[in-house]
Parts: sequence; structure tokens; C-alpha cells
Amino acid sequence: MGWENIRERLRAADLTWSFRDHGAAAAMSVAQLPAVSVLLWINDLADDDYGSGYNPLAALVFLIIGAVLAVVVALSQPLGLSLPAVLLARFGRRRLGGRTWAWHLATPVAPAVAWGILGALAGAGPFAFTVPLLTALGVLPSLWVARVRRRTWRQWGVWGRAALISPVLVVLALGGGLTALAVGLIQQYEPPRLTTAQLAGVWKGASGAELRLRPDGHADAVRLPLTDRKSGPGFTDYTMCGGPGTWEPDGTGRDGILVRFDCGRATHWAFAGSEHAPELFARYGDEDGGTVWILQRSG
Repeated sequence: MGWENIRERLRAADLTWSFRDHGAAAAMSVAQLPAVSVLLWINDLADDDYGSGYNPLAALVFLIIGAVLAVVVALSQPLGLSLPAVLLARFGRRRLGGRTWAWHLATPVAPAVAWGILGALAGAGPFAFTVPLLTALGVLPSLWVARVRRRTWRQWGVWGRAALISPVLVVLALGGGLTALAVGLIQQYEPPRLTTAQLAGVWKGASGAELRLRPDGHADAVRLPLTDRKSGPGFTDYTMCGGPGTWEPDGTGRDGILVRFDCGRATHWAFAGSEHAPELFARYGDEDGGTVWILQRSG
């Protein structure tokens, strides 16, 4: 059986993948990206940003990464998700009948499960999270391929119509995400409120950093980063300090503690983490970015 024979059999079974199919899947995959970004942003509200502010440079980097990601998605998503989903939908429709849209709605689960298993085996992410995510990302492109197939649109028309759908998806994502926040499905992060009893003890961080807090307000430190005396407005450097010192609750800005040692300036360490897994953090460097030092309760 020659290649031409195989191609004819696949064409007869409607199991081919054309450039037009790929273009339709790529167009809708890219059109989904802004809505996905909105959902990720809303989901990030449930995580601690450790006092980071708006950074114009970070926003520019995000846009550049988004542009690169759009190209990657346009090339990879159609082959990794849409191709197997669409071919399964066509095969199932011809063999078992039923609504075309229903098959294209259901079959993205299959490649999502396959990638979910591979991802779980490789340690890239939990199966229970990966499968629903990939299924959601595969549904609209699969449906779009089926719709475009029944139209005589040119490629620019396929991409143009997908681009018009993109802001609609953004509005739906924003509305759904804000609703989830309002009803409590997504909990906006709130730092814990720690008492003196909860703060007393040993806190450890990277590079051997250690802070021992005593209930009477005394403290001991080993390689603890504190604000450098040379720091100025807009930029805060740090210096490693050790030895005996003091601490006290500090509600200036975000709740935390103020620690004082012989070297460096008095430094605010803010509360982070949760009631069950509390953390202390201090941010150094640029006000909108810089380095975050995190101390975790030991024991």
C-alpha cells in the first residue's frame, strides 16, 4: 500500500489536517491568550505578592513575553491539542453520528489527558490541574476549526473574526473572575495576624539567615539582611548583620515587626504566608522590584 493510497483512505475517512485547519486552530488559540492572562491575573490575587508594586519595566517584559508566547502557541497548540481533538471528533462523528459541535466539545479531553499523564510523570504539574486547563484551552480552537471548515473565509478573515471574538472572551473572563472573587470561590490573599506568642521562636531563610525572637522583645541574628545605612530614596540595599538586638510589633504599612541591631538600620519585616505556615519578608533594591528575603518559622 503506497503513500498515495494511504492519503486517499484518510481523505475518504475525513481524517486529514490541512493548512486551513491549522490556521483556524492557531487563530483561536492566540485569540484566547488575553482572556487567559486576565484569569491568571485574577488567580494571582489569591497569592502573596510580597509587597511588589507596579513595575513599568516588568509590564514591558510581560508584553514582549506575550508576543513570543503568541507565536509559540500558534505553532504548538494546534498540533498538540487541536489536531488530535479534531481528528477524534471527525472519526467519532462518522462512526457514531451525533452533533458535530458536541464531538468537538468533548474530544479535547483526550489529548488533555494524554498530556496530563506525561506532565505528571515528568513532575511538570498535578494531573488534576493540567487536564481541566488543557481541555479548556482546546475546546474553542476545536470548535473554531469545525466552523471555519463550513465557511469560505480567506485566512485573513479567519484570523480577523477570531480577533473580534478575543475581547468578548476577555469580558467574559473578567466578569467570571470578579464574580468568583465576590462569592468567595477565589479568596483574595490576606496576610496573617501574628501574636507575640506566634512570633517568638526561630525564623530561618536562605544563605544561613536566622532570626531568633524572644517574647520579651530581645532578638538574636545570624547573617540577617537588614537595610544598609547607605540606602537612599527609591533604592534600598542591605547588609548582613548578626548578634544581639531587639524587636517590636510594627504596623507601619503592612503589619510586621521592626528589628534593630548594631549594624544596618532598623528594618521592617512584614508578615506573610498563613496562620499555619507564617513567614516574615523584607524587600530590598528597587521599590517596584528588587530582592525579597523570606524567613520561615523553624520547628
